[in-house]
Amino acid sequence: MSTGKKYELREDFLKGKLEGLTTQNPMKMFADWMQDAIENDCFEPHTVTFSTVAKNGGAASRILYMREMDDEGFIMYTNYTSRKGEEIIANPNVALLFHWPCSQRQVRIEGNVEKVSSEKSDEYFNSRPRKSKIGAWASNQSTSIESRAVLNTRFSEFEEKFPNEVPRPPHWGGLKVIPTYFEFWQGREGRLHDRYAFDKINDAWKIDRLAP
Repeated sequence: MSTGKKYELREDFLKGKLEGLTTQNPMKMFADWMQDAIENDCFEPHTVTFSTVAKNGGAASRILYMREMDDEGFIMYTNYTSRKGEEIIANPNVALLFHWPCSQRQVRIEGNVEKVSSEKSDEYFNSRPRKSKIGAWASNQSTSIESRAVLNTRFSEFEEKFPNEVPRPPHWGGLKVIPTYFEFWQGREGRLHDRYAFDKINDAWKIDRLAP
């Protein structure tokens, strides 16, 4: 039964503009926008909505942390046997969405996923807090569990199993999204937003300004 509730909260977009590009490289533009979000104290600017193609052909989204970017793409870490891990194996086409309300900006990214090297996954895993390492072993991510107590018991079991160093689970590691499409969105007054799309064709980026 619908409540019929309406949400009329509105705020105009007055914090910036994107009337021209200063670079033809979308990775460089993204890095500049990320740095701006960091310097303006945006809340957790490295959070990203990560969308996959679900088994039923629909879409599935969740929030992840982007831990690193390089010249090729964006790196996140996860359980490879989780729902998103299985969906990526079936279809490596994914979409990312970064949203920075502090600067009224969004960046949409589409691309393909590949695993990072075992060495790189080990390096990041070893930098994690001990409890996070134990948690990677204790949680069979995305599977059904009877209760919180079951999870706590598994956590205690792995604490005892690894009293010193905690190795990286073989099912846990890094994913790199190699982008084929970017869209940069800057909120503007009256909803006349600025949007630029970068579409990778062969090894070059085709750039278009989009209507809001």
